[in-house]
Amino acid sequence: MHEATKAPKISFYDYIVVGGGAAGIPLATTLSENYSVLLLERGGSPYGNPDISKVENFGNYFFDPSPDSPSELFMSEDGVGNARPRVLGGGSSINAGFYTRDDTNFLKEARLLDENLVNSSYEFVEKVMVFEPVVKEWQSAWKGAFTEAGVTPYNGFTYDYVNGTKVGGTTFDQNGQRHTAADLLQYANPLRLSVYLHATVGKILFKTKGRTRPMAYAVVFEDASGNRHRAYLKGDQNDEIILSAGPLGSPQLLMLSGIGPKDQLDAQQIKLVLNQPSVGQGMKDNPLNAIFIPSPIPVEQSVVQVIGSLAGSQIEQVSGINFVLGSPSDYQGFSYEMGGFVFLKLDGPFSTGELKLQSRNPTDIPSVEFNYYKDPRDLKQCVDGINTILTAIGSSAFSKFKYPNMTVQDILDLTVKLPTYLPIHANTSLSMEQFCKDTVRTIWHFHGGCQIGKVVDDDYKVIGVDTLRVIDGSTLLSAPANLLMLGRYMGHTILAQRLATEKYESGSFQGYDVD
Repeated sequence: MHEATKAPKISFYDYIVVGGGAAGIPLATTLSENYSVLLLERGGSPYGNPDISKVENFGNYFFDPSPDSPSELFMSEDGVGNARPRVLGGGSSINAGFYTRDDTNFLKEARLLDENLVNSSYEFVEKVMVFEPVVKEWQSAWKGAFTEAGVTPYNGFTYDYVNGTKVGGTTFDQNGQRHTAADLLQYANPLRLSVYLHATVGKILFKTKGRTRPMAYAVVFEDASGNRHRAYLKGDQNDEIILSAGPLGSPQLLMLSGIGPKDQLDAQQIKLVLNQPSVGQGMKDNPLNAIFIPSPIPVEQSVVQVIGSLAGSQIEQVSGINFVLGSPSDYQGFSYEMGGFVFLKLDGPFSTGELKLQSRNPTDIPSVEFNYYKDPRDLKQCVDGINTILTAIGSSAFSKFKYPNMTVQDILDLTVKLPTYLPIHANTSLSMEQFCKDTVRTIWHFHGGCQIGKVVDDDYKVIGVDTLRVIDGSTLLSAPANLLMLGRYMGHTILAQRLATEKYESGSFQGYDVD
């Protein structure tokens, strides 16, 4: 890893990957097995930062507005505070560390149909950065609470996506040390992979003259000192630029480079390369609703370890952590360390929004609206999920962590009055539907903007242009559980496609001479 200030002004590679996150790192690592690769990350290193590496500091960065924070804060047009990673490792460097594999429906949506490659890609990730958690009292209580509430069966510890209740993997080891996607770089070929930090890509360059389709051939990026650099593809027809800049960064960079809705590009005086109205459309964010449960006894600190999977939603919980709603101080006599939060996260969701450019500056966060609970199906799933949570809170398995005299209404009223770093929408619990709307937050799983079948094809190639792909959460219809696997899978897929092409071009394919 090097600071981008040390990058050459002009360089040439077989592959250029923009974004060193959960998809970009395993992708670049895999491609470096056979070809020269440039990996550009706009943030810094996750190593040496105790807020990232230590579980006890989890979430501190969600309140850090400084430009050096690994978490870049923004407010959606819905009025809900959000954050996106700005660090090597992407979301794996700042999330709650819960690990699971994806369900078969997601694999079909993502066009990942090679079962053997899917499994080997999971294993590539798991042997480096995933562990079985040490489940203590608070988390253990939820095993029985969920099953008493009908979230069955209990599946024990498994990485697999299953219905019911389970203990999942964690990227925090037994010493509370976080392992991120950056750890996968140990398997890269150091002679073929160049990694530059604090490298902000502002534009992809296209050749259009004399061509029926635009062809991407270079990127322009700035280092932390404001110096510009250009990185070019070497020129082989199989060379590619691959965007893994995330659901905000990838559609934004396409538009800044001239691919997107013509009216938006015209408004920003950006030269049109390809009118693609679907760029920035279909934005989704999984709504999160949190309930705080004060405990009559001290609880251990824990991140997500035990989850309950319902039809259309998941229930997760943490304890002894004050990052979710803001202040470490007591509130109405209850300390956050004397209790915990249980979260409802909707799958999908059905509600969609859009992303729009606000300027031509790549460091400006684009405008994004998610339209939380606009689709009534999402609101119904929230109500059903919250009712399941309340049943679990009242279970015998969870009784030692709940004040016996606290009613359901007491818990809901306390929750909506907790201090928060987000705008307080209301202080009401008149109905469960209103509770869902008033307490909606994010679980930082936004996706969309470059969706498969609209912006990219089944091989994640940008439709209408050559030598350009997008491989990250922006392409997906549902929130992925495992972008790490996607990056490894597509890295192998690209290598196999290139090998087949080169064999054909050389006149030998699968052992047969080709006329």
